[in-house]
Amino acid sequence: MSSIIKHIDKKIRKQSAERCRERGITIPTFRQLRNPGLIGENVKKKLPGIGLWDVNPLNLYRITWKNDINTGLFGNVNYFEVPREITGVKARIIGLMGKYFPTGAHKVGAAFGCLVPRLVSGEFNPLRHKAVWPSTGNYCRGGAFDCALLGCTAIAILPEEMSKERFDWLREIGAEVIATPGCESNVKEIYDKCWELKNDTDNIIFNQFEEFGNPIFHYNVTGPAVEEVFSYIRNGKSRMSAFISATGSAGTIAAGDYLKKLNPHLKITASEALQCPTLLMNGFGGHRIEGIGDKHVPWVHNVRNTDMVSAIDDEDCIRIMRLFNESKGKEYLAKLGIEEKTVEALVDIGISGISNLLSAIKTAKYFEMDENDFIFTIFTDSMSMYNSRIEEARTEKGEYTEFDAARDHASCLMKQSVDFLKELSYYDRKAIHNLKYYTWIEQQGRAVEELNGQWNPDYWTDLFENEVHEFDKLIEEFNKL
Repeated sequence: MSSIIKHIDKKIRKQSAERCRERGITIPTFRQLRNPGLIGENVKKKLPGIGLWDVNPLNLYRITWKNDINTGLFGNVNYFEVPREITGVKARIIGLMGKYFPTGAHKVGAAFGCLVPRLVSGEFNPLRHKAVWPSTGNYCRGGAFDCALLGCTAIAILPEEMSKERFDWLREIGAEVIATPGCESNVKEIYDKCWELKNDTDNIIFNQFEEFGNPIFHYNVTGPAVEEVFSYIRNGKSRMSAFISATGSAGTIAAGDYLKKLNPHLKITASEALQCPTLLMNGFGGHRIEGIGDKHVPWVHNVRNTDMVSAIDDEDCIRIMRLFNESKGKEYLAKLGIEEKTVEALVDIGISGISNLLSAIKTAKYFEMDENDFIFTIFTDSMSMYNSRIEEARTEKGEYTEFDAARDHASCLMKQSVDFLKELSYYDRKAIHNLKYYTWIEQQGRAVEELNGQWNPDYWTDLFENEVHEFDKLIEEFNKL
């Protein structure tokens, strides 16, 4: 029996299954999202006529890293290798592309991992309950999209200073939107709003920072996708040396747990904003790297498995954003001999992806990695989510020139250093782990016994590897009701 799903409500489950059947909804298993080759032909033959962002329940089957946008079906994992002319390091840096998920970001998978197990068990009743998605951006978008596909009601909570594009899209998809005070790092304000909404028992809070469906998706879908990319491009001397992920909700970083089990020498680097260096120095503050929340350690973060902490200056991210997206920046990169198709592909890396890239460069330099070392990271979304930020930068700093491009390439990429980077000892990790107490035990009412239990590696193995089988069993039964 699942330790996450507390009970099966047979009546609600059957009612929800009938409702799904009436709407032509079937739900994919996690196994199918990991390997779309297992998806039935009855689904595949319909997909080419459906757009990736269409509000069509068949797009549940596209919550995978393997969408082929040319055929509308599935292929190899979508990834992009950043050339050495940009990174300035010998190590090969490769990012999985979140752009090719529905909604343009992989967070739609994390939301699926949280909502679907509750729906197929009957714990969530779509005729009564509203799904509340507290987020700093992409997660609530993913939750709203999943709700639209599954016929559920969504409430999105995100900071008021997030990009205009996010708010506009959420309203268009039909979600109720609540803007909380502050910016990217103001997570407590989101939690406070959740406590308020909990007073109405019709609201079910899917808090990505504590919902284990979030990292379970990434351990079982994202981790294997990275492993598969490595199998495409490795040679006899290749080493999978590092996995880089912004901490955010600590869902994506669980892919590193999967990879570390296969490659015990692999280094997992947790990336955060220098302006809010929570893991690096118990710090606080506001920052502009959209997509990563701060000022606390997520409940779902297996801190004991984290090897490094890297803090990235948000000014570097904004400057690289302009280098990759402004016409003069692209012209400068072309003069460096970078192929046009590669230059154009850089717009598929959003602001948090740029931060991950810079952390990958720092990690490569710190460990003096060479051409046999492969560093994997995640490019969560593309710049289509942040066009207003480019306009804001132009208004604030003026038109982007070739001089600006040369300066930013040299200072933010070539000269990215190993400052604000920390290799964690056993007790460094335990100190970060202990920070969970103040958020989760004192503020959010979690049990201290479970916090202590999280220091045992078996706690995470049981969650990440065993729960997914229970989820898939429930999904398969639900589809047959």
